[in-house]
Order: sequence, then structure tokens, then C-alpha cells
Amino acid sequence: MDNGWIAVAVLAIVILLVVVVRTRLLAMFGYELSRIEPQRSSQDELRGAVDDFRRDGQVVREDRDRIGGLFDLEELEVSDIMVHRTNMRSVNADNAPEAVVREILQSPHTRMPLWKGSLDNIVGVLHAKDLLRALNEVGNDFSKIDVMKIASKPWFVPDTTTLQEQLNAFLRRKVHFAVVVDEYGEVEGLVTLEDIIEEIVGEIADEHDIDIQGVKQEADGSVVVDGNVPIRDLNRALDWNLPDEEATTIAGLVIHEAQSIPEEKQAFTFHGKRFIVMKRDKNRIARLRIRPAGGV
Repeated sequence: MDNGWIAVAVLAIVILLVVVVRTRLLAMFGYELSRIEPQRSSQDELRGAVDDFRRDGQVVREDRDRIGGLFDLEELEVSDIMVHRTNMRSVNADNAPEAVVREILQSPHTRMPLWKGSLDNIVGVLHAKDLLRALNEVGNDFSKIDVMKIASKPWFVPDTTTLQEQLNAFLRRKVHFAVVVDEYGEVEGLVTLEDIIEEIVGEIADEHDIDIQGVKQEADGSVVVDGNVPIRDLNRALDWNLPDEEATTIAGLVIHEAQSIPEEKQAFTFHGKRFIVMKRDKNRIARLRIRPAGGV
């Protein structure tokens, strides 16, 4: 045993003696020390274990995120991961059939919500596969397509539904797409089965590359981010720890911290990062540059 271990052992014995003497003295005066155990859920215990393993190098970041994603299903709501209505691609069902068909076929999405009058009046969801099948039946004559006959009935879910509840509902109903509404029935966005699965298994292709739409790594080490990028996506991709309790998007976080809608070129420092507003679109922060707080 080397000198270091001997010193530790002696110190431990001294501390133990002090604790014993203190306890007995307090007992003589009628006081009793009781151990206070903080209440931790089984999920908290597992999270703590994963964090400990991660610090020891036994769990890589991607595995940690997957396990954490499973825990988060009961804590997050669909409003935390939905595609907001401002970014939601949809089609006016009252447009000419040719215009509707072309817009859907040119979309990168498999399913597209249809609305009439306003976006708050979602009347159907059209699947590209159903549209292609219908086109084949009419000899690819766009003018003969009635999108409302092809579309399925929209499914509306409250924005307060937990991801665990929504995942179970998706599997039970065997559908992949739902429209998210607030307490007044107004459309807030959409959520898909894929969105929830990505909360569990989503990962970046390489630890040095950022594979998120609206995020670009710059040569100077800063990151240029569209304002509508979710905070959770940034945290997972960059291993950051920005809070997402008060805001869902990175623009929302800056507005919350600044307590105002910043002007272009304004800069703020919080949570260890420097946020520079690069572009503002009316009352919306469109683009930000983020770098470590110590950067220039």
C-alpha cells in the first residue's frame, strides 16, 4: 500500500470517529439524527446510472440519447416535437385538380394535409401512394382526379398528449400522421410516427458533421441556425445543454431570455453561448449565429 492510500485510510478513520462522537453527543441531549433520502423515481435512478456510465466512457453519446429518448416519451408532449403550422406543408383542396396533384407529387413528404378556407379547417390527408394509384386508374389525366375522394379523414390530437400516449395511439390505429390542435381546436402543427421514433433512435451521421435541416457548422467553429430549429435537436446533435422548458425552438429561447424580439445584429450571452441575430423576418427571428460565450 502506497503513502496515498495510507493517508486516505487515516482520514477516513478520523472522519468516522468525528461522526460517531457527534452522534453520541447529540443523543445525550435528546437529539437523534435521521438520514434524509431524496425521493427518486426508477427513471431518475436509471438516468443517473447512464450518466455515470457515460462519464466513465462506457456509454457513447448516441446510446445515451436513445435511452434518454425512451424515458422522455412520458415527459414530452406532442407540442414539443411537432412540425409547427408555420413550417407545415399543406394543400388548398379548392385549387384546380392539376395544381393540387402537382404540388403533392413534388413534395418530399408522403402524406399531405388538405384544407379549405383556412389552415384551421383541415379536411383530409392525402397519401402520395393513393394519389398515384388513382392517377393510374384514370390514365394519368390530372383533371379527372377528385382529391377529396382519395384523401383519408384527418385525425386531430390535443397538443398536451404525451409522446408515449401518442405512440401507443399510432400503433393501435395503425396510422402514421396526426394533426395537432390546441384547447380551442385551432391547428398548431402536425406529428408523425416517424417524429416520435426519431426521438428515440435519431442520431447524427458523424460526430463532427451536423445533419439537421437548418443548421450549418461554420469554419470558425460557430453554428448558423434557423430560428425554427428545435432546442432538443440542437442539444442532441451538438451535445449541448440548452434549456427547453420555456421554449421549443432556438428563436423562442432567445426571445425568452432577451424578454423582447431582438433586432438584427443584436447579440446576447446566456447558458454559456453567444447568440447573434443574423436575420429577422417581421416579428420572427429567422437565423442566428451561435458560438461559445468566450468567442469573439
